[in-house]
Amino acid sequence: MTNTNLQYDQAINECREIFIRKTKDYGTAWRVLRTISVVDQIFIKALRIRTIQDLQTQKVGDDIPSEFKGIINYAVIGLMQLHLGNPQVEDVPVETVENLYAQQIQLAKDTMQNKNHDYGEAWRDMSQQSFADLILMKLMRIKQILLNDGKTLISEGIDANYVDIINYAVFALILMAEGKHATV
Repeated sequence: MTNTNLQYDQAINECREIFIRKTKDYGTAWRVLRTISVVDQIFIKALRIRTIQDLQTQKVGDDIPSEFKGIINYAVIGLMQLHLGNPQVEDVPVETVENLYAQQIQLAKDTMQNKNHDYGEAWRDMSQQSFADLILMKLMRIKQILLNDGKTLISEGIDANYVDIINYAVFALILMAEGKHATV
């Protein structure tokens, strides 16, 4: 698991660097996004990955790893929005954003470690297609939870689905870095 923890941190560090740079460029414009808008942004990226996988070609420059990184960062935005509440036009200082990002990633990493313990890192034998499909499924679950006014009877909430999305995308990045999954 030590190797997984290191690989996880490496993948997240790349995502965090992109996120903080974009925050410095754009501020926290993402604060206006409601949950459905965050879900739709992730949906666009996951569907693009699936299309590239199916067609085995692409016409736009962003590659599959870039899309998985974008999925991670939008899922972190989703978690931060749930934490902050009340989406609005608001400028959040970069230092605060860095702390919020770290908190949400720690939640995701803790969840990954617990599940890895119980599932024995089964994700290492999964296909990249499955990660894209599972992310799309989690997005559909969030949409249904929103239709149910944010309530569930027996299932995990929106936050748990965002955490799983982060972890699936990190797993895909790790396997691509190891050369086990295609990057185009």
